[in-house]
Amino acid sequence: MLLLVGIGSSLTSCREDTEQKTQDAVEAIGKDIEDNTKKAGKKIEEGARKVKDEVNEEINNTDDVNGEN
Repeated sequence: MLLLVGIGSSLTSCREDTEQKTQDAVEAIGKDIEDNTKKAGKKIEEGARKVKDEVNEEINNTDDVNGEN
């Protein structure tokens, strides 16, 4: 009987460890997604700013083509 209690206790402990590791992994994945989303947003904003600058240069005839004005 004591052996069964020990085995049951051990299985419960393993399950709790597995649940904690799973939760930690899910949180890490969520953090990675959040960080990469922020990086992607910054890249999109940077690209949009470059496009806006190029359009303004074309409109104002200030486009620097191959180092020439």
